[in-house]
Amino acid sequence: MSHFSIRCRNCGKELKEVHCAFCGHCKDALLVTDYKDRLFTETKAEGVWRFNWLPVHTHKFYQSGPVVYKSRGISERLGLENLYIAFNGYWPEMEASLQTCTFKEFEAAVVLQNAMENRMNGLIVASAGNTARAFSHLSSISGFPVVIVVPHMCLIDMWYLEGSSIIPTIALADGDYSDSIDVARTISLALEIPFEGGVKNIAKRDGLGVVLLEAVSKMGRLPEHYFQAVGSGTGAIAVWEMAERFLKDGRFGDRLPALHLAQNLPFAPMVKAWQKGSRELFLEDLRPELIGLITTRVLSNRYPAYSVKGGVYDALIDTGGRMYGVRNEDVYSAMDLFKETEGIDIVPAAGVAVAALVNSINDGIVQKDDTILLNITGGGEERLKMDVMTYEVKPIVVSKNISEKEIETLLCHTLKKS
Repeated sequence: MSHFSIRCRNCGKELKEVHCAFCGHCKDALLVTDYKDRLFTETKAEGVWRFNWLPVHTHKFYQSGPVVYKSRGISERLGLENLYIAFNGYWPEMEASLQTCTFKEFEAAVVLQNAMENRMNGLIVASAGNTARAFSHLSSISGFPVVIVVPHMCLIDMWYLEGSSIIPTIALADGDYSDSIDVARTISLALEIPFEGGVKNIAKRDGLGVVLLEAVSKMGRLPEHYFQAVGSGTGAIAVWEMAERFLKDGRFGDRLPALHLAQNLPFAPMVKAWQKGSRELFLEDLRPELIGLITTRVLSNRYPAYSVKGGVYDALIDTGGRMYGVRNEDVYSAMDLFKETEGIDIVPAAGVAVAALVNSINDGIVQKDDTILLNITGGGEERLKMDVMTYEVKPIVVSKNISEKEIETLLCHTLKKS
C-alpha cells in the first residue's frame, strides 16, 4: 500500500495517477501529494531518500541533498542574525557534492525514481540548461533513458559530465525555453515516450521541496522568510507545499514562510503581473525579445505556473509573499558579494535571489533578527571544474517548427540507438 495519494487542490478529488496529470474536470488546477504520515520523519537512508515526504517507495541510486548552514559571512555584511543558506552545488569543503551544481538534481532524482516505479519507458525533458544537466547526469547514473530538449541559445551556458555526455540532446536553432517545452511535447507524441511534465509532475515539486525538508531538519523550525529566484515557479510552489505539511505536523511553527521570489529584469512577467495585482500574466511582458536582454536565461519561461490554481500567485497570497525585479548589474554585484563573503562562486540565478534579499533589507521588509532561508539554487561551478573534467554538449539541431513526421524520420533512429 502506498504511503501517499494524489489530490486535486481545487476540487479535492483523489486521483490514481502518480506521475503528472491534471484533474479531469479542473483543467487549471495543480495536483498535490497527500502523505499518510502527518509527522515529518527521517530514516537511516542516505541523502535525500531519508525523508518520508517523497513520492517514492525505494531508491535505486544515491542522491545527495543540499547543505544548509547558518551564514557568518554575508549575514554579517548585511546585518542579519539568523540567515540560513541552502547551498545547492559543489563545495567539497562544506560537504556539498551536487555534481551538476544545481538543485535541479533533487527534482531529477525523485522524478526518475518515480518514473521507474511506474514502469515508464523513458522521459522527454525540456530545459533551459540546469535541468538538462541534472537529468542527463542522473540518467547515466540510474540507467533510465531520457531525451533532453533545449534552446540553442542556452548551449553557451551548458556542459555535461563525462557519463552524461552521451545522453540524446535536441537543440532548437530558432527557439527559446518555452519553445523547447512545445517541441518536447511533440517529440513525446511522436516517439511515444512520456513528457516529464514540468510543474504538473508532483514528483518534480516534491523533489525540489527537499530544500525545505533539509532546512527544517537543520534549523528545527520553519523560516519566517524564504528567498529564491524563479523561472517557472516550480521550486517556490514546492516549498509552499512542503511548508503546508509542516504546519499540519505542528512541531515546527504555526506560520507559513513568506515567499520572496525574484526574476531578472526586463524579462519578469510574474513580477510585473504581481505588481499590478493581477492573477493573469500580460502578453507584453512575455515577449521573446526580452529574453535576450537578461543574464539568467534559465529563468526565461514564458509558461510559468503563475495563474494556475495552486501556482505562484496562490502561494504568494497564502504566505504574504513578495516579488522582486532584479537588474543585470545587480545580479553580478550579488554574485560578487556572495563569493567575497561566503567563499564560493554562485550561478547568476542564485545571484538574483541574493540581490532580492539585499533589496528587501534596504526596503525594511525583513528585520535583522528574522529567521531567513536563502536558496542558492546553484553554485560551485568554478570549484567543480578544478576537480572534474566537463564536456561540451553535442546536440542534434532542429527547428522549433519540426513536425511529428520529421521527428520520426530524423530523430527516431538516432534516439533509439542512443
